[in-house]
Amino acid sequence: MRILLFILMQVAVLILVSIVGSVLMTIFGVRISSGTYTGLLIMCAIMGCVGSVISLFMSKWMCKRAYGVQVITAPRNAREQFLLNTIAQQARREGFAMPEVGIYESNDMNAFATGASKDGALVAVSSALLYSMSEDELRGVLGHEMSHIANGDMVTMCLLQGVLNTFVYFFSYLVAMAVSQVARNNDEEGGNAGSFLLFHLVNTVFQIIFGILANIILMWFSRHREYRADAGSAALEGRDRMIAALQALQRQPTMNQPGQFQALCINGGGNLSELFMSHPPLAKRIAALRQLNG
Repeated sequence: MRILLFILMQVAVLILVSIVGSVLMTIFGVRISSGTYTGLLIMCAIMGCVGSVISLFMSKWMCKRAYGVQVITAPRNAREQFLLNTIAQQARREGFAMPEVGIYESNDMNAFATGASKDGALVAVSSALLYSMSEDELRGVLGHEMSHIANGDMVTMCLLQGVLNTFVYFFSYLVAMAVSQVARNNDEEGGNAGSFLLFHLVNTVFQIIFGILANIILMWFSRHREYRADAGSAALEGRDRMIAALQALQRQPTMNQPGQFQALCINGGGNLSELFMSHPPLAKRIAALRQLNG
């Protein structure tokens, strides 16, 4: 269903981009043939979506490799058995297949869920989290990760990333075309070489500018889905367990995660500004949970 939504969203985005782009070209006097314009739209959509789709379908493999995740096939102790049993119970309650469950060695108490579909997901926890948290705290963390899977957050993030990338590529290209055409009209002796260099310089600069704006939107959505996953865990395992889990995370030193995986983890680490954070501050998440049901 979400793959169909992805396709429909891309079609809608192309139509919207086409309309907005046509209006902007008329305003700024940018001249481009209809065939070139259509080709540009298709190229930007492909460039915007292919990378995010590939990342989605490779996410489990990439995370296993990056973190050294060892998938549990046979539990070695009571804590690993508890981990498997809890996730199995939560999967049944949420109505999707049992995900792969793994552990990775780290002193950072963290966990993540990833995968291209609900029935093909991976949940992994750090050794520090598994063996340092109480069972109630661990239930809260696992409920959070299973809520991400139930909400289809991995696919939705991929969809949004592709849409934003399409906007970034397309409008930076239009701005570069407008600037280079104005420069060429004002300085006909500059030749094609100067116009070519100016186009690529402006295109690069505006890809960076629009990319920063797109990342702010993406991180806002990522923070929103963290609140939803916290609420989902509260519904699955109880609000107090989820609050206790977040309080346990508050007590450990903050450790930043690799940029490409930061949004996957229950605790994404800190940044210079909340605008660029994939996760809300833990204090805000706890306050939001305390406001549930009263």
